[in-house]
Amino acid sequence: MIATGIPSHNTRDKNSSSERKQAADKRAQVQKGDKQRQETIQGRSISRMTMPAITVRRSAPELVVPARPTPYELKTLSDIDDQQGIRFYRSGVHIYRRSDARAGDDPAAVLRTALAEALVHYYPIAGRIREATPGAAGSKLLVDCTGEGAVFVEADADATLEDLGAVTGPPVPCHEQFLCEPDGAFIGATVVGRPLLFFQVTRMRCGGFVWGLQICHCLADAAGTSQLLTAISEFARGVPDAPTVPPVWARDILSARSPPQAITRHHPEYEPVPDAGRDKVYPGDALVHRNFFFGHREIAALRALATPELASKSSRFDLIAAFMWRCRANALMYDDEDLVRVQFVVNARGRKGMSLVVPRGFYGNAFSFAVAESAAGELRRRTYGHALRLVVDAKAHAMEDGHLQSVTDLMAAHGRPRFAVARTYVVSDITRAGLRDVDVGWGRAVYGGPATATLATFHLAGRNEAGEEGVLVPMRLPAPAMERLKLEVASGLGVIEADAPTGCSLSEIGFQKLIQT
Repeated sequence: MIATGIPSHNTRDKNSSSERKQAADKRAQVQKGDKQRQETIQGRSISRMTMPAITVRRSAPELVVPARPTPYELKTLSDIDDQQGIRFYRSGVHIYRRSDARAGDDPAAVLRTALAEALVHYYPIAGRIREATPGAAGSKLLVDCTGEGAVFVEADADATLEDLGAVTGPPVPCHEQFLCEPDGAFIGATVVGRPLLFFQVTRMRCGGFVWGLQICHCLADAAGTSQLLTAISEFARGVPDAPTVPPVWARDILSARSPPQAITRHHPEYEPVPDAGRDKVYPGDALVHRNFFFGHREIAALRALATPELASKSSRFDLIAAFMWRCRANALMYDDEDLVRVQFVVNARGRKGMSLVVPRGFYGNAFSFAVAESAAGELRRRTYGHALRLVVDAKAHAMEDGHLQSVTDLMAAHGRPRFAVARTYVVSDITRAGLRDVDVGWGRAVYGGPATATLATFHLAGRNEAGEEGVLVPMRLPAPAMERLKLEVASGLGVIEADAPTGCSLSEIGFQKLIQT
C-alpha cells in the first residue's frame, strides 16, 4: 500500500558508474581537505566536522499496517501528551555495523516485519490524531485507531559507515539522507491527520545500515520511544513472548482532575520572562554546533565546586545542567537585569510514595518541567554553587506530590499553553533511555540517539575521542557566543585562567581561583 500525501524524494540511480565516480571523488576531496578538526579541552572533544557527500536512493514510501487485526476505537491523549509545546515529531538515528551472523539477511525486510508485529501491540501508533473540536484553539486531541499504519522507506547509500566517520553524538553526518522527512519538517505544522511514525532503513555499501525514525511526541516521550524500539528489536530477533514489556495506555492518569480543581502550584515554565521579545539567540539565527563531553574527571571537578552538603544531593545531571546554564548565559552576554532560566524535564516514572503511580509499560509522556531562574548579573557574579542550588531546588519542587496533576489542571483550564523559551536553556536527560542498547539482530548500535540538536538540547550517553564513556551535551549557538562558551567551560573547570584572552592555550591552572569566586 503506497502512502498518499507523502512527498517523494529526489533520487539518483546508484547504478550509474559516472555518478558513483563523481560521488567517490567528492568524498575523497572532503576527506583530504576538510578533515575533522579537534579542539580538546582537558579530554573533552569539541568537534567542527564537515559532512561527507553521499547519495541515497530511496524507495517509494509505503504504509506498514499491524500484522493482525487491531481494535478500531478512539483513545484520548492525556493533558500532558497534547500540550501545544510537544505537538511535533522527534527524530532519531541508529547505526549498525555489518554482522557475519546475519549475512544474507535484509535489515529493511527484517525491520518492516518487526514493525508490523509491534504495531499489533502499539496499535494507536498506526492510527491518526484527530481534534475533539476541529479547528478550535487548544482543542483536545484524540487518537483514531484506524490501523492505517506507519510510513516505511527502504533505501541504499553509495557510501560505507567509515565514510560517516566516528559518530559519537548529534548531528549525525548526512542525517537528512537517513530520515523520511527533513528534520523539523513538521515544526509549526499540525500533527492532526498525519502518520504518527516514519521509518527509513538505509543499507550501506559495507553491509551495515542506518535506521532513521521520526515519531510524534504526543504519543511517546523518550522513555516511551525507547520502549517501542525495544519491542521492535525483540520481534526482529525472534524473542519468545515479545514484547517482554507489554505496552500500557492509561492516559487517564495524567488527565485533568474532575471536578476541576484550583491550580495551587506555581508553574513558571508556562509564564514568559519579562521583555520576552528581547533575547540574544533565536532558532532562525545562523548557529554553529559543538559537543561538550563530561567524563569522570569533569564530574569530579564540578562536584568539588559545591559544598559537601549540596554535592551530596546533586545528581550528575544537576551538576552539568547548572554548569552549562551558567556558562551559556555568560557566553550570550545577557544584561545584568535580564531574567534567565534553565528548564529541564523531570520524569514521573519510578517514584515511590506518590499518589500518582506511572505503571510499568506506560509509553506516553510522563514528565513535568522544572524551572530555575536568576538575574543574569547575579548568576554571573555568584559562584557555581548558587546556580546548582537553584537547579536542585527547582527539581525538588517539580517532584513534589501533586505537582504533575497540577500541570494537567493548568493545561485543561488554560487551553494547553506552550512552555516559554525566551532566555531559557531547555535541556533533557536521556542518558538512561537505553537508545544505544537497541539490538535488532546486528548487535549493539554504533550510535543510537537524536539525529540533530537545536537550541533545546539534552544530555546523552556518549564517548570522547579516547573512548571514555561519559555524558555528551550538544550545544548550538551563534559562532561568537560559541567561542565564548568554550572559554567559559574551560575556565569553569579550571583548565584556563578565568580572565584569559580568546585564543589562549589551555593549561591546568586557575582551578582554586574559580572556587574562590
